[in-house]
Amino acid sequence: MRTLRAGRQIAAVGALAGAMALSGCNNTRTGANGGTNAGGVRANIATTREQRAEQSLERGEQLEASGDIDAALAEFERAIAINPELTPAYIKAGDIYRNRKEYEMAESRYGRAAELEPANFDAQYLHGLVLQLMGRVHESVRAYLRALAIRPDDFEANMNLGTAYLQLNDAGQALQFSQRAVRIQPDSGPARINLGAVYAALDRHEAAVIEYQQAAELMPEPDPRLLLNLADSLGRIDRHPEMVATLEQLVRTDPSPEAYERLGAGLFRMRRYEDALGSFEGALDIDTGYYPALNGVAVCRLNQYLWSGKSDEDALLDAVSALRRSLQIERRQPKIVELLRRYGSSAGQRTSQRYTNVPTR
Repeated sequence: MRTLRAGRQIAAVGALAGAMALSGCNNTRTGANGGTNAGGVRANIATTREQRAEQSLERGEQLEASGDIDAALAEFERAIAINPELTPAYIKAGDIYRNRKEYEMAESRYGRAAELEPANFDAQYLHGLVLQLMGRVHESVRAYLRALAIRPDDFEANMNLGTAYLQLNDAGQALQFSQRAVRIQPDSGPARINLGAVYAALDRHEAAVIEYQQAAELMPEPDPRLLLNLADSLGRIDRHPEMVATLEQLVRTDPSPEAYERLGAGLFRMRRYEDALGSFEGALDIDTGYYPALNGVAVCRLNQYLWSGKSDEDALLDAVSALRRSLQIERRQPKIVELLRRYGSSAGQRTSQRYTNVPTR
């Protein structure tokens, strides 16, 4: 959980030395002329309210430290009810809601804190974070920019702003913030992964590979997504043997349909066609509906059909069946539609001939 790194941003009014504790509305002070000192009463009431809010905030922090989160949240909300301008209470409550994935509540608390204190870095940053978690990415960008105007060299704000721009398919804007995050914390694996993803989105795959490889060296156990991204960029710059080696490592440690399918694609580019077909089939063993692997099987079987001089009817039928299954799952595949248009009619003719050529008694 991200804590307030600079402590409380507003120092609430503390107890005044010798302040009168009011026990009821009838306690008033009179001036020398015997009149009621209404201004002094209001000041004492306000001071007492701020004191009570501070006390609830402190109790909440103690309860949170002891692990009683429900009671801590109740105290933070009580502090807000007593003093609706106590920014640290909003942030503390927002932290609990965010950790519980109650993002709507967290956003309302962080958002109010950001309104109360526009110059409070934590309020602006955390508001941006929860907006990003909610998928309100355009708004999160604005909040992160406000946070960075206060603290330009904050690592997390720069890294998250880079990822937000990447979510918005604006890799050009993402680049400066992702690069700055790496400069601030060069030994951060996640920051280098993000920068690698930005380079890949900009079609700068040589640079992406460097970042991904450095990230892999920095992380004790490379994340599967990192290895997939690394393999993809290696393939884009025709470093297929390294791509295959990376994916072979991945399918040993964390097999997935995507890993097997990409391994098949790498093997196919290396002209290891039988191995490629085996990898595509491995992906379908895990998920029969993973349509990129169906496309891989179709291409491998079409090659076998063509290499046989168009005599391997089983290969053609298998290929067309895989193409049709793929389009049933995802219709928006113009290249697959074209392959099916080109070879589907031939498969239909072959099927008809199979039935008409069956000997009859």
